[in-house]
Amino acid sequence: MRLKDKVILVTASTRGIGLAIVKKCAVEGARVYMAARNMDQAQEIANTLEGVKCVYNDATKPETFSSMVEDAVQDAGHIDVLVNNFGTSNPGKDLDFSNTDPQVFLDTVNLNLRSVFMASQAATKHMVNHGGGSIINISSVGGQVPDISQVAYGTSKAAINYLTKLIAVQEAKHNIRCNAVLPGMTATEAVEKHLSDEFRNLFLRHIPLGRIGLPEEIAEAVCYFASDASAYTTGQILTVAGGFGSATPVYGDLSDKRNRR
Repeated sequence: MRLKDKVILVTASTRGIGLAIVKKCAVEGARVYMAARNMDQAQEIANTLEGVKCVYNDATKPETFSSMVEDAVQDAGHIDVLVNNFGTSNPGKDLDFSNTDPQVFLDTVNLNLRSVFMASQAATKHMVNHGGGSIINISSVGGQVPDISQVAYGTSKAAINYLTKLIAVQEAKHNIRCNAVLPGMTATEAVEKHLSDEFRNLFLRHIPLGRIGLPEEIAEAVCYFASDASAYTTGQILTVAGGFGSATPVYGDLSDKRNRR
């Protein structure tokens, strides 16, 4: 019960990593608020979990970032932890630098960045009055290692990594911590649905641990940053990607050659 009685708000929380975070925090004793656009779906999930409620958030409607925080605080009395899990990209349009439409780039960066900035700004106002809190941004390993496509998504995640450190430094005086968790390839519905076996196997060659991560493993990292165990940890960028990006760029080729000996 590492999170007993903590009030935690999680965005984009009805599936994948977000839902895994909700479930883990609830098991650890937290009072969890699922921020979601589809309230019917969120409520259906919340009905199966102890200590979980729903608040409305639509990332395309900026005003709902502050209203979701206000709704959670009005119900719970305060907020201890904000998990900024929302992130979006359109792989069919978010291409490489030369071929991505400028408006697609700007829209994606704007949407991903403002979701973190506006939600965090709204939450810190209440955390200050409550003696502090923890903000956890779900970024991506794509914000550290440039890819051959998704220029807007990668840029937005790199900016979120910087914003994480900035919030950590500037809000430390209020005992507000801010850290980021960077998932690698994770076994979510989106990954299973949109990635071919060929691409998945190619990607796995460059993961030293040799497998795709689980949403529950990302949730474990979030739980640490949400708990008092990380009370002296802030401004950190934690990659949870099985070692992806840590080895030489030719790791996969060298591993194949070694295994054939």
